[in-house]
Amino acid sequence: MSAHRDALAREVNAVLDALLPEGGEMSRLYEAMRYSVLNGGKRLRAVMLLEFCELFGGDKELAMRFACALECIHAYSLIHDDLPCMDDDDMRRGKPSCHIAFGENVAVLAGDALQTFAFEQMALAAAERPSVGLEALRVAASAAGPAGMCGGQLLDLENETRRASRARLEITCRLKTGALISAACEMGAILGGADAAGRAAARKYAEGVGLAFQVMDDLLDVVGSAESFGKATGADARRGKSTFASELGREECERLIRSLTDGAAATIRDIPGSEELTALAEELARRSF
Repeated sequence: MSAHRDALAREVNAVLDALLPEGGEMSRLYEAMRYSVLNGGKRLRAVMLLEFCELFGGDKELAMRFACALECIHAYSLIHDDLPCMDDDDMRRGKPSCHIAFGENVAVLAGDALQTFAFEQMALAAAERPSVGLEALRVAASAAGPAGMCGGQLLDLENETRRASRARLEITCRLKTGALISAACEMGAILGGADAAGRAAARKYAEGVGLAFQVMDDLLDVVGSAESFGKATGADARRGKSTFASELGREECERLIRSLTDGAAATIRDIPGSEELTALAEELARRSF
């Protein structure tokens, strides 16, 4: 990660630490929320939002609040994704998953609480700049809902019991993983004051990066190590789930990642100051096996 993006990620962590509640009668719930958010994530979505806002000359302070809220939505999705009724993962980022550390009941509540907390924070921020804040909030809600991340999770679950075509896998990944990444990029462009063309460029970049990211995740589950992946590998195969790795094989997956990354970079290459985002796409395509 570049020094600039590393500094943004550290700032996001500091703001999240200050924003997330702790103590009191709900201390157990707050502890689970903080455990799941402040656990060493790369802050990819937050950084993308901030980078696109900066690219179009927006207010970083306003964007930071949306960026932190988006990280809370992402954390909630991971809590629920790890539950036994979903992907059933005991580890997340090298640590016990929330339901292992706090129990399934508290984990469900922590996920629910993080989602509502995130939208509360975005609503408060949007009230200060409704001209752009309300649209950014709408984009986040759409990406997190049934036509986005939640719908993608359902398709992903169904892919455990059926042979999925490449087209279905792409739809699954664009919703489950890509929707929130796309929202991050478009929200940054919105908060930065981008026009329709700028928003379209942000979405196009995100579509390529988001799909490449999921293809790489599928591949790492097959050929990666648990240490580098942050959780047990081989889980998809044990569940019989159709993934890009199982359907395309390693070589074709690597070619697809390269093509998607090149396409994403080309989308924003002519926008002055886009070098950081181009470099980020390249870094994600080179994640370690």
